[in-house]
Amino acid sequence: MTQRNKEAAPAVSNGFPLPVRQENVLLYVLAAIQFTHILDFMIVMPLGPRLMEIFRITPAQFGLIVSTYTFSAGLFGLIAAWFLDRFDRKRALLCLYGGFGLGTLACAFAPNYHFLVVARFLAGGFGGVAGATILAIIGDAIPPERRGAAMGTLFSSFSLASIAGVPAGLFLANHLGWHAPFFLLAGLSAAILVMAAFVLPPMRQHLARVKDKPWEEMKVILSRANHWRAFALTVVMTMAGFLIIPYISPSLVANVGVSNDHLPFIYLFGGGATFFSMRWLGKLSDRLGLLRVFTALSIIAAFPILILSHLPPVPLWTALIVTTCFMVFTSGRFIPGMAMVTNTVHAQYRGGFMSINSAFQQFASGLASLIAGSLIAGGQGGRLENYGTVGWIGAACLVVSIFLARRLRPA
Repeated sequence: MTQRNKEAAPAVSNGFPLPVRQENVLLYVLAAIQFTHILDFMIVMPLGPRLMEIFRITPAQFGLIVSTYTFSAGLFGLIAAWFLDRFDRKRALLCLYGGFGLGTLACAFAPNYHFLVVARFLAGGFGGVAGATILAIIGDAIPPERRGAAMGTLFSSFSLASIAGVPAGLFLANHLGWHAPFFLLAGLSAAILVMAAFVLPPMRQHLARVKDKPWEEMKVILSRANHWRAFALTVVMTMAGFLIIPYISPSLVANVGVSNDHLPFIYLFGGGATFFSMRWLGKLSDRLGLLRVFTALSIIAAFPILILSHLPPVPLWTALIVTTCFMVFTSGRFIPGMAMVTNTVHAQYRGGFMSINSAFQQFASGLASLIAGSLIAGGQGGRLENYGTVGWIGAACLVVSIFLARRLRPA
């Protein structure tokens, strides 16, 4: 053993895989962190009609509020990829999550449109890299045969954000102003940060192997064709949904006739359904195979995407059925999809790889928002035109994602 190896050995945590009970606690804490990050991103979209009215901005400018968050996460992710694997994952996650909380607090104090865009940039940067760190932790701590179920638990935070977070945020916005949801999120993030500091174990097992210099590690990550196929899958998988998601609330109000007071029901029903479907799909992915479940979900997801983007004025119950199916199948793809992506990289490079992958994911969601915003235009009576064209592009991304997923190989 070299002297350098001897020096690195004491910093290694040998407690993985964890006992089942500790593994569950780990997953629940990570899901709580992910919950606030997802809610921080999601809460802006149902606030779209209100923000466009208050700040007197266009749909394209509202798209910038959404895309700034994701582009920032992508930029920060590319920077973090050079260094993320050189730190204890717990310490890195706590620092990043603290920055996210401060960025969210800045959103709460935003007095105008431009200040809000800058605050979203800060929150998105720290939150995006924190999300990548969470995925790296799951890759390190959870064995491959249980990784699908772990992803199901993690992504159930999306469901909780929809069931409780978005309706609560809209309730606060309706009664206390649009700033109120961000104050709530900042306070909740502070409480979870303190809990995570006490509950999460040190995570240094990835430091066991001798580290290359940052540019040498980056060369390894970026030189493997399989990694690029994983990045490409993440991009098209993300774009398929985020071409549609930012404009669900504005289109329901403008095109379908759903009132602002009824928007919380969209997220309540959709989130309630995904709360049960996420875990079930995670276990199903482990049992039937990640690729098989991903392919089936991608094919099924095309139908609600096309129906939702072409939806005319309909009763509320019809809109609830369509949006619930959209949330279940569109979000469900990410469970086997992200598990396959995580499996393509060795543990030594997983932090940097997941950070780059997260950057691609955030860039893709931001690009999708901008594409949708550039195509969608205001029509007579406030209608949003060309949303159906955006839906066809999203369906095409689903087809491409199936092709890319079939070409992935585990590390």
